Amino acid sequence: MFVKKPKPQGRIESLIGAGTRVEGNITFSGGLRIDGEVHGNVTAAEGQAGTLVISEQARIEGGVTVAHLVVNGTIVGPVHCRDFLELQSRARVTGDMEYSTVEMHLGAIVQGRLIHQGAPTKSVELKLAAGSN
Repeated sequence: MFVKKPKPQGRIESLIGAGTRVEGNITFSGGLRIDGEVHGNVTAAEGQAGTLVISEQARIEGGVTVAHLVVNGTIVGPVHCRDFLELQSRARVTGDMEYSTVEMHLGAIVQGRLIHQGAPTKSVELKLAAGSN
């Protein structure tokens, strides 16, 4: 069974470049790519379906709250991802991660809990076959 991935924001309007360090909280709309460092919370604007891309050399020390998140760098703090979370092979996350749908590539590391948020899945009860001991 194949599941269709939700589509992320089509464009990245903002960039925090490599070698740039931001001290303080960031609120954005649309798409944001981080190649540098952020010491503060990164949040999509209220009511916006924001997409955040964290590149391999990027580092965030603070909470992240977005709809769609692609991580290939480092996050130290809690993550709240409303729709789709993708942890690429170089992702390093220290903190609990709340998500609706997750894709985790080989090599990604999470030191924290993965917490599914969304509609509860239907459970299946397993029974022994007739005649089994």
